[in-house]
Amino acid sequence: MEITMIKLILLLAYLLKHTSADYRTEKNRLIELDRERTIGSKLHLTEKENRANEIITSLKTSELQSGFEDPNKFPSSQHFFDIRKTIRISRIFQIIQKLPKGSSLHIHSFALTSQEYLYNLTFRENLYASISSSGELSFRFFPSNTSTNWSSLSQLRRTNRSNFEEFLKSKLTLVREDPRKSYPTVEDAWSAFQGIFSTVNGLISFKPVFEDFFYQGLKELREDNVKYAEIRCTGLYAYDMKGKVYRDEEVIGIYAKVIKRFRRDYPDFVGAKFIYAPHRKFVRANIDEEIEVYRRIRKAYPELVVGFDLVGQEDKGYPLSDFVTHIEKIRDIGGNLYFHAGETDWFGFESDENLFDAVLLNATRIGHAFALPKHPGLVEEVKRRGIAVEVCPISNQVLELVGDFRNHPAAVMMADGVPVVVGSDDPSFWGAEGLSHDWYVVFMAMTSRRTGLRFLKQLALNSLSYSSLDGKEMGRALEQWKVDWDEFIEFVIKRY
Repeated sequence: MEITMIKLILLLAYLLKHTSADYRTEKNRLIELDRERTIGSKLHLTEKENRANEIITSLKTSELQSGFEDPNKFPSSQHFFDIRKTIRISRIFQIIQKLPKGSSLHIHSFALTSQEYLYNLTFRENLYASISSSGELSFRFFPSNTSTNWSSLSQLRRTNRSNFEEFLKSKLTLVREDPRKSYPTVEDAWSAFQGIFSTVNGLISFKPVFEDFFYQGLKELREDNVKYAEIRCTGLYAYDMKGKVYRDEEVIGIYAKVIKRFRRDYPDFVGAKFIYAPHRKFVRANIDEEIEVYRRIRKAYPELVVGFDLVGQEDKGYPLSDFVTHIEKIRDIGGNLYFHAGETDWFGFESDENLFDAVLLNATRIGHAFALPKHPGLVEEVKRRGIAVEVCPISNQVLELVGDFRNHPAAVMMADGVPVVVGSDDPSFWGAEGLSHDWYVVFMAMTSRRTGLRFLKQLALNSLSYSSLDGKEMGRALEQWKVDWDEFIEFVIKRY
């Protein structure tokens, strides 16, 4: 009897041991199948890249573990306004700053620079301001001794410096100490956001500032190891002190001269191109005029003007379906379509279903596509057609679409292998710089703890392969990126 009992115990132990081993094997198999769908999972790493990967994943795991044990120590679960300074001390952030990120493919022309640079522009000579009864601020440059109802900025500063300075800064940024209280709804955030564009228009549109601002924007991108940009431009307008107004192709001509000067100063910079992007809320009545503007600027600068988009809050603007009959005219002009679509929390509304129109209209890239994971069939179609999604996580949080970056829907898209590029949208207005802040929250909050260098490398390569660079330009860009990448790998190994 005792011998039988011993045999039974041994048999049970054997079965438990092998069942446990089989379970672990099966679990690892499923995890590996899951990981194989993630962006970058198919990339092969060299020996040096593997060493750098071990360093990066170790630092990432350490930072994540600290946040897992004490959520208050995990920056990417909190509002960006509260964590900007905290992010800067992260070693992962410092590595991402050094990482050659390729291209910036989703950024707007009047929000290119740091918040500090934008504010410092208000110290320019001959700048005047007008403050409406409702507190709206406008800028304009006038020659000295001009008779005008506008008030000199220098005089306003002297009269009531501390209060005016606080007021002025509040009109140039969305940053607030309590953003949830300041912007309780998406509509509140968008209203303030669009108000900034109205405020800075007269400041940035002054031709000397216009040129300096654009040059500085390119410089800050390059300092953040971004060597190429595709920029949405809306309302092509500039003016000078003599009263001359520059429109449309003249403005693109100004951009072209600045790019030429910048590339002369920094030969490793690949360049910049433009996507013409009228505002969707106002464009329906004059869509034919906007198409004509696009025709003229593309004819004048076909190498710089590469596509068409419609921008603005989708929930309040006209849907893409209203413009279907006009798209053929736009397509005949040439260039690509880069539609903002699905930048909404709503499900089944026109703003959500803009995604279907963007796909059917053969968009090359879709801006934001925040709502895309709600449509699994459309996700597969996006993957099949090779349409890239421009993900701008900080913008989505600041504009009240998502609270915790870990819950951003792009996490699902990237885990499922949807082609993704990371953009910064309008960094001037919320204190981000370059692309590194957005890359950081993507990497730390929107990818698995196990995700490392392969993902980062693929993101950079995506930013080039889904750009509008032609064959020769692409070759030059990839060659420059490869040099920068090899230097980056050496830096990570030696520094960490």
